[in-house]
Amino acid sequence: QVQLVESGGGLVQPGGSLRLSCAASGNIFSIYVMGWYRQAPGKQRELVAAIPTGGRTSYADSVKGRFTISRDNAKNTVYLQMNSLKPEDTAVYYCNAAITVLDDTQRIGNYWGQGTQVTVSS
Repeated sequence: QVQLVESGGGLVQPGGSLRLSCAASGNIFSIYVMGWYRQAPGKQRELVAAIPTGGRTSYADSVKGRFTISRDNAKNTVYLQMNSLKPEDTAVYYCNAAITVLDDTQRIGNYWGQGTQVTVSS
């Protein structure tokens, strides 16, 4: 019923920038919090940044000042601008969203994208 499709990953040199996008589509009634997580090899998935519908953004300490999360509610899309990238930012990045659908507006479902690889290396 709902799909999250990420784009924008790739290979970048240390100090470079990338912009990730995630578009939600399907039988959507309302989208609440949207966020980005990442998972490096051998590590647990961790929250990178989150943005509620109308509240304050939050960031992992490791990306504060370098990453910026934003959203376009008209397009059901969330973005992650990543600057000053470091090798330790290398991971698969996943989009996440809390969404209610048209045929069940009382239940907030938790949805994930398929992931996009970000590799920071010289």
